[in-house]
Amino acid sequence: MRGVDHQQGGMFSYLSPESRVRQDHPLRAVRIAVDEVLGQLSPLFDAMYASTGRPSIPPEKLLRALLVQMLYSIRSERLLMEEIDYSLLFRWFVGMNLDEQVWDATSFTKNRERLLDGDVAREFLSEVVKQAREKGWASDKHFTVDGTLIEAWAGLKSFQRKDPDKAVPPDDPGNPTVSFHGEKRSNQTHQSTTDADAKLARKGQVKKRS
Repeated sequence: MRGVDHQQGGMFSYLSPESRVRQDHPLRAVRIAVDEVLGQLSPLFDAMYASTGRPSIPPEKLLRALLVQMLYSIRSERLLMEEIDYSLLFRWFVGMNLDEQVWDATSFTKNRERLLDGDVAREFLSEVVKQAREKGWASDKHFTVDGTLIEAWAGLKSFQRKDPDKAVPPDDPGNPTVSFHGEKRSNQTHQSTTDADAKLARKGQVKKRS
């Protein structure tokens, strides 16, 4: 018998996000560890917020949402709010009911900045990572990423010799003509003038042309 494509929403729902997340889901163990850390930070939250006035976004829910954003590489707060609104898994992890309205992205960002300025988020993430290492969830093994995902405030033209006596004066200081042909460059002899932490790198051995 063919089922009916019935799309009308029910008047009432007796299901909770908790019941829809399988018991062996990896986020369940993470949620337990996260709640333990949040319990330790509760006195710090009390000191940060006033005892009167309109309630803000609960810091516990905000920090859980930030962790979801990091774990699932969600690129913006606006997209994060959209994902939490749609996903039963994310709603459960953050601590929101099915009928609870998701926050405005601007309000979320403002409340997040309060925790970042107070170094609470840093302490929270440090403790979560510490527990993850103790439980064997984290690894120090090497991994490789696509070079296009690495950002730096440096271009090839910004790499200049560390020894100014051997540097050639540019023809145009704003946008100099640079020719690297025949010049040996390395991180020992050259450094970026726009990003001191940027390093020269290559994906493989350079092949000589015949």
